[in-house]
Amino acid sequence: MPPMAFKGLVTKVGFMNKTATVTVSRWVIHKLTGKRIERSKKYLVHDERNVLRKDDFVTIRNCPPVSALKRFKLERVLKSPETERELARAHRTLADISTTTTPAMLQRAEA
Repeated sequence: MPPMAFKGLVTKVGFMNKTATVTVSRWVIHKLTGKRIERSKKYLVHDERNVLRKDDFVTIRNCPPVSALKRFKLERVLKSPETERELARAHRTLADISTTTTPAMLQRAEA
């Protein structure tokens, strides 16, 4: 099988150990009407470190069979809304701390 890499969305994770379901979508043109149609396929992906979460956008690559249905492995996590949310929350709390402290409070803390 030639090397294939797909980008897709993690739709199911946590039900099987080291396995996630990734939905890969593509657009095709209808032969008769010429309209674009979205086609999607689900792949079982081997996630060695169990790092994937639902709604992550990932790149997967084909590999030798890991199990009866798993033929792809996780290559890289491109975008993770959960991680981005945690980073935004941490950034917000740091900003709140810096705006609530005044120079006088900092001088008292140093002394």
